[in-house]
Parts: sequence; structure tokens; C-alpha cells
Amino acid sequence: MKKIITAALLLTLVACSKLSMDNYQQLKTGMSYNEVTAIIGEPESCEEALGTRTCLWGDDKKQIKAAFLAEKAMLFSHKGLN
Repeated sequence: MKKIITAALLLTLVACSKLSMDNYQQLKTGMSYNEVTAIIGEPESCEEALGTRTCLWGDDKKQIKAAFLAEKAMLFSHKGLN
């Protein structure tokens, strides 16, 4: 049980470490979803509506949001990045 908790904590820390200003500045409009996830990892959540997908990485304090249209990034925003 202790190993499972440790592994989950490490995965959380690794995912958060990808949420940096350096990685955010690598994100460009026109990138594919796969190109974005290669830089900042898998999102915590995504919502789809009217042919667009909006994804969130992080939480309320530190986050990156991206909007995709036809699998291409159209908009990025961030909050709490150093």
C-alpha cells in the first residue's frame, strides 16, 4: 500500500513539474494535441463542445489551458506559472 501511495505522489509531482513558463513558451498555435501533450503531459480534464476541445492541465493555483479546433491548438492561457 505504501508503494502505491508513493508512486501516485511521484506521478503527481512529475506532472506538475511540466507546468512551467519554459514549457508554456514552447506551445504554439497550430500544434496538434499530441505535440502539446508531448511538452506538458496529459491533461487533468477536457471538455468538448461544437467541434472544439478545451483542456486543462494543473489546478486552480497553477494551470495551463488550451483550446483545440480540428485537433489544432488555437488558444493557450496560463495562471500561476513562474
